[in-house]
Order: sequence, then C-alpha cells, then structure tokens
Amino acid sequence: MNTNQLDRIQTGKGFIAALDQSGGSTPKALLQYGIKENSYSNEEEMYTLVHEMRTRIIKSTAFDSEYILGAILFENTMDRSIDGQFTADFLWEKKGIVPFLKVDQGLADLENGVQLMKPIPGLNDLLKRAAERNIFGTKMRSLIKEANPAGIKKVVEQQFAIGLQIAEMGLVPIIEPEVDINSADKETSEQLLKVEIFDQLSKLGKDVKIMLKLSIPTQNNFYSDLMEDPHVVRVVALSGGYTQAEANEKLANNHGLIASFSRALSQGLTAEQTDHEFNAMLSKTIQDIYEASIK
Repeated sequence: MNTNQLDRIQTGKGFIAALDQSGGSTPKALLQYGIKENSYSNEEEMYTLVHEMRTRIIKSTAFDSEYILGAILFENTMDRSIDGQFTADFLWEKKGIVPFLKVDQGLADLENGVQLMKPIPGLNDLLKRAAERNIFGTKMRSLIKEANPAGIKKVVEQQFAIGLQIAEMGLVPIIEPEVDINSADKETSEQLLKVEIFDQLSKLGKDVKIMLKLSIPTQNNFYSDLMEDPHVVRVVALSGGYTQAEANEKLANNHGLIASFSRALSQGLTAEQTDHEFNAMLSKTIQDIYEASIK
C-alpha cells in the first residue's frame, strides 16, 4: 500500500471522481456526452470513444488535486494510456490524484429486496494487474431496493468477504452497498445497513483498512459514527441518480461525508464543447462538489 496515497485519501480535502462507467452503462455515458450509438460500430470503438472522453476530463486544467483526492477507473481505462503513461500513473504522477479500480461485474437479479454482485471470475488476477498498474484501491457495487433484513445482511456479507480478499492483496476496497434513493423504505434500509456494517467491521483484523461508499442518508449525519471506526479510511457518497444540485445540497448537510459522484460530475459536458467551454463547465462542477464535500 502506498502510504502517501493512504494519507491523502484519509486526511485530504476534496472528493473522489467516479469515471468508471462500464459495460451497459457506457453507451448511456457517451449519449450524455453527446455521442450517439450510431457513432461507433463495435465495442472497441465504443471504449476508445469513452477513453477519449475520460482523457479529456482528466487532462483538463479543472481536474486538479486541489479539489480531487482520487478517481475511480474502469478496467479498460486502467489498461489504456494517457500521454504515454498508464492512466493510473498519469493520475498520480502528473495530477497527484489517487487511482482506484472498479472490480465488480454488475448486479445479479433482484432477490430478497436486493441485488447482490454477480460472481467476479479471475478477481485475483485482476487485483495482481491492478497492483502492477499502481492502483491504490478498488470499488464494487451492490444495490438495496427494499428494507429486507435477510437481503441486506447478504449484501454486506458478500461485500466484506470480497473486500477482505482485496485487502489481502494490498489494496484498499471501497465497499458500496447502495440504497436506492427511490426506495419507499430507504431510511429503514439505511438503519439495517449500518447495523450490518458495524457487525462486519467488528470482525476485521486490526490492520485491515476499508472505505465505504454509501447513498446520501435520509437522516443528516447518520453515518458519522462509521467515520470514527479505525478500519474506515473514508466514507464517501454516491449521487445515486440525484441531479448535481440535489446531490450537492444533500451532501453539504452531512459533515465529513465527501462526494464520489459519476453522473453528477459529468453533467453538462459534451463532445461538441470547445476546450474553453468544457473546462469552464467542468471547473464549476468540480468547485460546487468540492464545496459540498468540505462542509
């Protein structure tokens, strides 16, 4: 583990940029950016276009370590280069931003009110490659749609089991049991979720470090006690489908919770914008998310 990167994530001011759209979400990300599906004819062309989009964001003068602590990458992005360097090396060496990697393979079907992660074949091999590419940590997402105690328990157990496997490889896992913001019983789900997280934290060895990525809670500062646990490097928030303005407003009401936004980060950015327009839009977005994250 890179101790300089650990210190930056643990104590730095700013937020984590999520640039990890993959698989089925990539066409949607490109469409939001103004690139229609008829602009590419196969998967390789699609991933080349999305890498160009991410490269434009990363190389922007607005994408600066003064405001951004880390960036979450998709595997395909990790394996590609920016100006002759692997993406993770460019982020850390040129930008001072800590690189993370999304490792999950998407969600399983809904059962017991939740969607567990699909199996992750070849995870150890992927983690070895991530270490070779100088990745600091990982991220993996599950989804909670109903306040089902048995389902939520399974989500957290699965997340921590895989998280421990990741930690044993020298990486810091971001555990992400998202609660659907449109759930009718979101607050109850959050209460059940926190109990299960604390139960799993109590079972970790004293040197194991993790991060948590959670939906912005219904009750302000609900996750403050999780932030005090010695195993928890940082608690970050996903935008979860809120607009940028909504996400920032809710985040600002939760002291110590910092952003890890994806859709809210890239909102308003398009391929047709001039570099001046693009950088100005991204700069305003980053400033707004940063301000909400440090309150």
